Amino acid sequence: MSLPARLGRYAVRRRIGSGGFATVWLAYDEQLDSPVAIKVLADNWTEDSHVRRRFVEEGRYLRKVDSPYVVGVHDAGELEDGRPYLVMTYADQGTLADRLALGPLAADQGIGIIRQVGLGLSALHRRAILHRDVKPQNVLFRTDDSASETEVRAMLGDLGLGKSLDVSSRLTMIAGTPSYTAPEQARGAALDARADQYSLGALTYLVLTGRPPYEHATLASAGDPPPVPPMGTPQTPYPRMFEEVVARALAPDRDDRWPDIATFLEALTAAADGEPVPTGPARPLLDPQLTAVGVRPTPQPVSPTANLAGGSGSPSRRGRWGAALVGALLVGVAALGTVLFLRGQDPVVTVKDAQGSITLVVPRSWESSVADDGWRPPGQSTSFPAVQVGSAEEGPGVFAGLMPGAALPDLMPGHPECGNEEPAVKGGGGVRATTVWHTECPGVIVERVVRVTDNRWLWVQVRTDDRATANEVLDGVELHGMS
Repeated sequence: MSLPARLGRYAVRRRIGSGGFATVWLAYDEQLDSPVAIKVLADNWTEDSHVRRRFVEEGRYLRKVDSPYVVGVHDAGELEDGRPYLVMTYADQGTLADRLALGPLAADQGIGIIRQVGLGLSALHRRAILHRDVKPQNVLFRTDDSASETEVRAMLGDLGLGKSLDVSSRLTMIAGTPSYTAPEQARGAALDARADQYSLGALTYLVLTGRPPYEHATLASAGDPPPVPPMGTPQTPYPRMFEEVVARALAPDRDDRWPDIATFLEALTAAADGEPVPTGPARPLLDPQLTAVGVRPTPQPVSPTANLAGGSGSPSRRGRWGAALVGALLVGVAALGTVLFLRGQDPVVTVKDAQGSITLVVPRSWESSVADDGWRPPGQSTSFPAVQVGSAEEGPGVFAGLMPGAALPDLMPGHPECGNEEPAVKGGGGVRATTVWHTECPGVIVERVVRVTDNRWLWVQVRTDDRATANEVLDGVELHGMS
């Protein structure tokens, strides 16, 4: 995109940066006599309704939070070509990553930054929003002229990942930056505010030592971290109180972390002042159901990344379904045609995704909510065919989506809300499929992944009240045009 003269009513000065999904421009609000940053959706994503919806929602979520430590959204609009844009606070002093590239920070300076970032996270959590991608690149600095002396203030920005996790009202994506991602997030568990606390702990370790606690190459390794390495070295030891405070924030089991970010910040400040570290009364944690960005996910499953794994189910059903999927072209059923489930003569309908690649046969009662416009798997810059059908926010439903990959993933989504996970069953005879059943949820959840071509596999998640219905939905999945 060439330099535009104006974006809406804002005079454009220069481009600040660009990525796969958006370009950010420095502009000037002539009415309010103030510089602003304008984030514009990339033109190649204008027609992708899923990406467009996430982009607009980022502005809505940021707008909900009134904190000097969170990047603000002041306006929104749409260009003549249909692309949406967000007018945001201009961070004129770069990012924490930029600062750290210049050299290490003094301990008091680093703790001050962490405190401000923590206050920003607490503000998000009070509005029932998780950030889920706290890292140096997402900590921005802005000149603060409101103090008696000009200061630089840290702010949290970029909730884009948080919304990319909201693939649908019932799917929570596994995603994040491995070295700063909480183990439960890397494993695909349901999340609460303690996931952001872990990321803040990793950021604290970084600003105090100049290095992250871990150099995870993948989310799979982040899901099972080794013990936290010592912050100090023989040459530059760290006080034991600091080590203990940060290590607790980085506990692999979230139940072992600080009750909340405010308590963590209190303990960190006390350690810096050489005072006894307060354990503090446990503040009530946010409802995990309420801390997801976007529509409240109910119940909270997780969705795949480049690493999904293990499952269980009926081998005969699995083999029959998998073999059918591997076929070059499967016989489809008329869209929205009515048939009957043999199990109970329940009326069902056939639903396809917008591209006609995936067909689902589901109970008619589920059809009240259908999303068929595809999805963007984590780490991918393009959308893939997908369809989701559900009866209601709290009710049964199914999601089926294609993903790129030459081999089946190694890690399947977990479901901590379920009381039992059955052993994985993997398909044989040349059909590569993995199925896992979760029971005592209430109801059942079944996850299945099937390799359908040399570079594509299909992920299906079904939630329902009984195993028979789940099996019938699985057996009704068909692909079209795959070779």
